[in-house]
Amino acid sequence: MSGPFTLTVCAEMVFTDLPLLERVRRIDALGFGVEIWDWTAKDVDALAALADAGVSFSSMTGYVRGTLTDPEGADELLRTAAASIPVAQRLGIGRLNLHGTGLGEGGLPVQPIATVTGPMWVAAVDTLRRVAALGEEHGVVFCLENLNTAVDHPGVPFARAEDTLALVEAVGSPHLRMMLDLYHAQIGEGNLVELCRRAGDAIGEIQVADVPGRCEPGTGEISYPAVARALAAMGYDGVVGLEAYAADGDSERALRRFREAFTV
Repeated sequence: MSGPFTLTVCAEMVFTDLPLLERVRRIDALGFGVEIWDWTAKDVDALAALADAGVSFSSMTGYVRGTLTDPEGADELLRTAAASIPVAQRLGIGRLNLHGTGLGEGGLPVQPIATVTGPMWVAAVDTLRRVAALGEEHGVVFCLENLNTAVDHPGVPFARAEDTLALVEAVGSPHLRMMLDLYHAQIGEGNLVELCRRAGDAIGEIQVADVPGRCEPGTGEISYPAVARALAAMGYDGVVGLEAYAADGDSERALRRFREAFTV
């Protein structure tokens, strides 16, 4: 039978030979929701027209700049998060993605941090409480994403799923959840099924790609059908998003493999 999940696809990483708007149309035509990254680099009016025509946008990056740990960076994160909310609302998006610090070229942190101190943890919780209050005010959910530091994002603080879960649980708000990225978690931690069970209700969305290579399920070492069965068994019926490149550039095959892996 068909699984309980809502399946979405990141338009930044598939059909990359096409303009973004055409990628969105292709993803929608194949029956998936659409995810995007930085809205400031997009034609928001054109995306809103697609949303008005029935395209389902699922999530987007929910800030432009800022950090969790220093006062100036926290204020900038809150300011740009507040500026992101009206865009999300125009597109019908209820989940806005966050990271431990602002990311620059190639996904590298704008302000890399080698060691996260106790005061940084305290500051991050305080900043995320402010973020959650902003989400509550506007009826959206911010999702704090785990990242890997070994391959893609060296120097990002609070990168491990263990870290993001601890921060989300410390805030304790329904307007702050985890963006649990299983590609990053496999590189950084492994033990994915138990990680999903441990995160439980803290999960706002699950993102997937295989390891190594960051391509679609079935191209690497992760048994995503087993993960899908475990998620269904634990009662997860939320969004699973493909944030992956298409192996050999075949995006339609990548989306087909993704759907097959998460049909239980």
